[in-house]
Amino acid sequence: MSRRRDAFASSVFINCPFDDDYWPTFEALVFTVVACDFNPRCALEELDSGTVRLTKIQRIIQACRFGIHDLSRVELAAANSLPRFNMPFELGLDIAAKAFGAGQVRRKQFLILDSIPYRYQQFISDISGQDIRCHDGSPDRAMDICRNWLRNASRRRVPGPVLIRRAFAQFVEWLPENCERNGFDRNDLLFVEYVEMARQWTRSDRAAAR
Repeated sequence: MSRRRDAFASSVFINCPFDDDYWPTFEALVFTVVACDFNPRCALEELDSGTVRLTKIQRIIQACRFGIHDLSRVELAAANSLPRFNMPFELGLDIAAKAFGAGQVRRKQFLILDSIPYRYQQFISDISGQDIRCHDGSPDRAMDICRNWLRNASRRRVPGPVLIRRAFAQFVEWLPENCERNGFDRNDLLFVEYVEMARQWTRSDRAAAR
């Protein structure tokens, strides 16, 4: 039971767009979570076609004390002139888990992001009163916000924002070479592979700093 509590306290659910334009920010957020010694979780971690997507997301949400929810993609899609509702829906699931759950899930904490300040008031005003943070579409800004939030929410000691950004820049340079050396396609990494390589880099970086 203690191991399960520890896993819950260290797990961060990342609910964000997975499109090409957002991908650099997604990778930056994942790296930041790893650099702060937390465990990133998201819907991309499982490729089991036999698992209903909603069931998988519910299971991940239940296993994570922390949730990062980016509501940036509310624009109408060019293909069908419809917005994407997945991110607000999953935010709602996470909030409901805290509100109506029992035990450790009542300790859940959330970081809500957008790329434009105060836009949420026009499309999801029910979350007014929450501290919605704006990253302006900048991966560096998203990293700083994520790092500072994890520091305050967890009360753990984590690396400083300048150190994390510098480590990420070095990791981005190292990653293609590491992928080529080990037979991976840098542009087609699985989520779990990216996380493993980020952990490998941050651990070696910490060891070199000692």
